[in-house]
Amino acid sequence: MNAIEITILSIVLMIVLGVFLRRIDFLGLKDVESLNNIVIYILMPCMVFSALYSADLSLLSTLGILPFIILASSFITGAISYLILKKFNIPEKRLWSIVVAVMIANTAFMGYPINLGIFGQEGLLRAIFCDIATLIIFLILSFVLSLKFGGSTKSAIKKIALFPSLWAVILGIMLNFLNIPIGPVLENTVNYLGDGSIPLIMLSLGVSIDLSGLTRSRNMIIFTSAMKLILYPIIAFIFASIVGLVDLQFKISIIEAAMPSGLLSLVLAISYKLDFELTSDCILIDTVVSLLSLPILIMLL
Repeated sequence: MNAIEITILSIVLMIVLGVFLRRIDFLGLKDVESLNNIVIYILMPCMVFSALYSADLSLLSTLGILPFIILASSFITGAISYLILKKFNIPEKRLWSIVVAVMIANTAFMGYPINLGIFGQEGLLRAIFCDIATLIIFLILSFVLSLKFGGSTKSAIKKIALFPSLWAVILGIMLNFLNIPIGPVLENTVNYLGDGSIPLIMLSLGVSIDLSGLTRSRNMIIFTSAMKLILYPIIAFIFASIVGLVDLQFKISIIEAAMPSGLLSLVLAISYKLDFELTSDCILIDTVVSLLSLPILIMLL
């Protein structure tokens, strides 16, 4: 088997393990929030910091293009989705519940393990730069939804400012550039914690999967999947070709664009009292469908 098959099958097995643990009541939906919090606030920031702290950042000017590919693809796909849904007179809160799911890709939770597994640390480094765009999109959508539905702009800024992965990016790049050592004990600790993020992410996804959402919101889920898993990466492909990206930069920008809807879209749906059940259904079904669409895309690239 090649690296793509091994990585995807390993991820599927870990997700299946999560499903099994839920079936035997070892883990349940009540545990998902705790698992996600451990990943988001501890393990993933350690993985991001470790990758950036030890990376060769001589290609920083080239890597800096990657967030713009994701940003452009997200906003064009989001605008097209908004205009289509508007024509069908979808209620505003339901409409935005879908738009946030279309615009925010799972560039970290799914993107990191897939790119790390297939392309190694070089792949992870590029995935991290793509994920910077997701944080920017989250902030912009927070402002938009705050203006439309009366949320707190201050709260939105605070969420981004305190987001651990953002600080992991800043500190990782800064300490790398300044060549500041953190010592072998701390470096090993960060590496060990970072290594735990991928299996915990996959277990959490397995525990979360609930296919009943397909019957509840079938049409909207099909629409979201088409926009997110087909149109979004096509637009990324066009932009990556226009700016002349090659090799890993080209492949990973498109792979990251093809990730399913991200968990941050659910944070927005809950925070601004949208139809968060619909957003959750879109995320979960998108994730399941992406286990089929991503291997096909990666092999084509």
